[in-house]
Amino acid sequence: MGRRLKKIAIFGSTGSIGASTLAVIQRHPDRYAVETLVAHARIDILWAQIQRFHPRQVGVADPVAAQLLRDRLHREIPDADQRPAVIEEADALTALASDSAVDIVVAAIVGTAGLASTWAAIQAGKRVLLANKESLVAAGALMMRTASASGATIIPIDSEHNAIFQCLPVGVPPSSAVEKLILTASGGPFRTLPASDFAHITPEDACRHPNWSMGRKISVDSATMMNKGLEVIEAAWLFGMPPERIEVVVHPESIVHSLVQFVDGSVLAQMGRPDMCTPIAHALAWPDRIESGVENLDLCAVSGLHFEAPDVVRFPCLRLAYEALQLGGVAPLTVSAANEIAVGAFLDGRLSFMQIPMLIEQTLEAVLAEGSAVYNPPDSIDTVLELDKQARAVAVAGINRMKVIGSQVRIPSKQQVVR
Repeated sequence: MGRRLKKIAIFGSTGSIGASTLAVIQRHPDRYAVETLVAHARIDILWAQIQRFHPRQVGVADPVAAQLLRDRLHREIPDADQRPAVIEEADALTALASDSAVDIVVAAIVGTAGLASTWAAIQAGKRVLLANKESLVAAGALMMRTASASGATIIPIDSEHNAIFQCLPVGVPPSSAVEKLILTASGGPFRTLPASDFAHITPEDACRHPNWSMGRKISVDSATMMNKGLEVIEAAWLFGMPPERIEVVVHPESIVHSLVQFVDGSVLAQMGRPDMCTPIAHALAWPDRIESGVENLDLCAVSGLHFEAPDVVRFPCLRLAYEALQLGGVAPLTVSAANEIAVGAFLDGRLSFMQIPMLIEQTLEAVLAEGSAVYNPPDSIDTVLELDKQARAVAVAGINRMKVIGSQVRIPSKQQVVR
């Protein structure tokens, strides 16, 4: 008797993670079928995916794009029985993540926009392939508690967290055997750039990653090292580790994706070419292994493996993320929300690269000044979304107060929130 096909829902199908997931699925038609594709507005890419994978339903968050896709489906596929349903209402889009027909949900929508669907998938007890950092950064306690209650399996597909997942012994609580987790960082495009040149960094410069092909938002996060900071917060929740037992090292070759140091002195590392298809294939098939399409690593061709400490003076976003994790409560959520606003403003030319961490710190300071209640973790998804909205409003107000001089932005001086 043949193997039952596992049905997949991909949230963020037109992004880089979605495309890589579909590339792996395409190699294994005997194992996986695409049930649902969800995107924001890139319907040309979505249309090509529909033609290739024949999903039963597609979600499009942008209502104008949704109507354009419906029109095209009616023109190109006259038989209504052969057309996928097009869904655009917010609640209905979220409900796609808990659809009983779906076995695996790929949570790859960037930012807080992906939080509701990730939450729905976890509530429904799905296997969740998690690429949306903000879900655990904003609502880590809530997400992990709900996963434990629902029986959901969260497998990270960020290369660093997936590497740690692979290195940890199955069935053994990490805290009993692990000394520390070591997340590697490429250092981004500005690892060796003098701080004096940071004032001239453009969005195009920041999106030119030396090793990985990623979307614009995550590319900027890599350039500021906020991406690694968010990963530290995420790792704390995924693996139950306090911040002092999570270390970041810069590894410019991006061959070692992360390491686990055990209490007996052993260090295990997961290595491979820098290609997201590897962690995605691992997470899809776990505990089995399947072919990913990634070329094997030739160790003899690797010129060397180098590691160095991160520079938190030139890249203060990493420091801010650690501070937010130590503060707890709404601090991680605030840092994540402010970062999204800051990166968006930088990409739009309204903020300089150097002012991204300044705006984040200013926003964190303003939110924490509201009182002791902000140190309590959010207790519902509605609370998370409301607090995120409030933090974004504070960040936007911060941008509006900035004074632009020439092409640069200047923020009034202030004391740091945490020394």
